[in-house]
Amino acid sequence: MQAIGESIFEIPYLISVIIIGFYLIRNSNNQKILRNYGFMSLILGFGDAFHLIPRVYALWNGGTDKFTAILGFGTLITSITMTIFYLILYYIWRERYNVDNRLRLTYIMWILTALRIILCLMPQNQWTSDNAPLFYAVLRNIPFLFIGIIMVYLFYTESKKANDKVFKNMAIAITFSFLFYFPVVIWADKYPLVGMFMLPKTVMYIWIITMGLKLKKDIQV
Repeated sequence: MQAIGESIFEIPYLISVIIIGFYLIRNSNNQKILRNYGFMSLILGFGDAFHLIPRVYALWNGGTDKFTAILGFGTLITSITMTIFYLILYYIWRERYNVDNRLRLTYIMWILTALRIILCLMPQNQWTSDNAPLFYAVLRNIPFLFIGIIMVYLFYTESKKANDKVFKNMAIAITFSFLFYFPVVIWADKYPLVGMFMLPKTVMYIWIITMGLKLKKDIQV
């Protein structure tokens, strides 16, 4: 039953965000913000595919316990692409609200992104092990949490100031994506059902990506 449910949800999700990504790039009409949104969507889709496709395969072939190594490697790739996703979203924020200064903030975002990726690549994470240490799972997500907090604040303040109907809910979507994500990081190994929070987390990402379609419509009005 789990294999059927996740297949029905995850495969259309991957296909949808990848199609939207190509669509936004192809129809950007030299609009940098739309190209960036398209690349962001593709990075999300292809990055998540490294984890979700092996996961679906594992569920149909004896369970995830038999595919620990490949699922762990997929989670590593997804962790990195999720981080890049938010860095691109930061530049979308800058483009949307014509931010041409605040270089210190840009440096902070790059430092947090680099730190997160470095922590993800540390061998102590034991990605391919069935007994990965919780300490490093929490450690590598600390800079990621700060990235999320910054993005929530930036989109909330600027969208409110500009009365931006396209991104008015962006802060909410980002907030809930993190609220659904962190219980999985902390408790999923001990309580596998907690892993189900990844489904509503994914819904939040779909929401963020579909805002790109609203953005395209808004720009071309």
